[in-house]
Amino acid sequence: MNPANQGSTESVESDVGGRVRIFDTTLRDGEQAPGFSMDRRAKLRMAHALEELGVDIIEAGFPQASPDDFAAVAEIARSLKTPTVAALARCQPGDIDSAGRALQGAHHSRIHLFLSTSPLHREHKLGKSKQQVIDIAAEAIHRAKALAHEVEFSAEDALRTEPDYLAEIFSVAVEAGASVLNAPDTVGYVTPDEITRMFTYLCTHVRNADKVVFSAHCHDDLGLAVANSLAAVAAGARQVECTINGIGERAGNAAMEEIVMALHTRRPLFKVDTGIVTRHFYPTSRLLAEVTGQAVPRNKAIVGDNAFAHESGIHQHGMIKHRGTYEIMRPQDVGAKTSLVLGKHSGRHALRQRLEELDYDIDETTLDAVFDRFKALADRQRSVTNDDLTALMSAYEFDTQAAPVAVQS
Repeated sequence: MNPANQGSTESVESDVGGRVRIFDTTLRDGEQAPGFSMDRRAKLRMAHALEELGVDIIEAGFPQASPDDFAAVAEIARSLKTPTVAALARCQPGDIDSAGRALQGAHHSRIHLFLSTSPLHREHKLGKSKQQVIDIAAEAIHRAKALAHEVEFSAEDALRTEPDYLAEIFSVAVEAGASVLNAPDTVGYVTPDEITRMFTYLCTHVRNADKVVFSAHCHDDLGLAVANSLAAVAAGARQVECTINGIGERAGNAAMEEIVMALHTRRPLFKVDTGIVTRHFYPTSRLLAEVTGQAVPRNKAIVGDNAFAHESGIHQHGMIKHRGTYEIMRPQDVGAKTSLVLGKHSGRHALRQRLEELDYDIDETTLDAVFDRFKALADRQRSVTNDDLTALMSAYEFDTQAAPVAVQS
């Protein structure tokens, strides 16, 4: 239980510029959400998918929570070759030792310690003074350093903590050996402007800030998790904690696919990048839906069925002319496809294109007649499929061939 580079303060380099590490907590924070629990086999499948996705750090679970969680963390730690495997622990000896044992087989390990720091939590949850909380954190970090390659310290409810006190406990954490400092918006309370001010303050007031990586972990209670994560990156955070499909406690965590694609799509603005293989987003999202039994909402950004689907006739016409009119990223970049959905809002251009894709030779007269039938059908059902169009065209061709016969008779 003494890793080769244990004690090194250089195992996580502080980024001055453009690399943001992606810390996935789908298997820990995400799985804690009601309806999203996973057994050990499902966790292992997801862990391998996250490794293929290019995630930097995978939080595999909370070993002290249950024997099954311990076994899942241990199996994931032994199985993965590329990412750092993290285990969550309270600042308690039993938790820390359990995390260390579970991570023994990891290629690269991290113990993720957390301790409440806000006035509300100090008084009502911990019943501790400011100095007592600092002392507990320092002792826990010293203990964890002997059991893993890296230690991350999270100040629970950091964004409702006094800035000067948060900077002080983070400074002590660095002195004790933490290489990653996480300032979570535990209850999803702050706004992008507020989180920007907090991270800017921390980057300038934490002692030896240049030796650590600052991390953001945002919840979506007010629907601001992704926006707050991006604001933190702009203010100096170089690790973002997030989940696939945004699953997590209460309203969820920041969605990894949204954060990464925002950084990718707006690279000139943020001037940072990640190591994520983005074309794996869609299949990874669907794997999570499969193992949890929870479908991805159709309107989910990046990976929902409607993310690259267009039904409006005006939009479809624009898409046929130039994809950039209504899509700001290429669907294939996330493993998806553009879909021009035929429905009651669709126009003639989309209908013509789809019929030509089905090998029908369409002139204007035919299109006029078929379009009227198409609109009548679209008013009766939500969408019109290729099979519906084939049947519609067969009926039209039958009617046009039968008409001259009827006149002659």
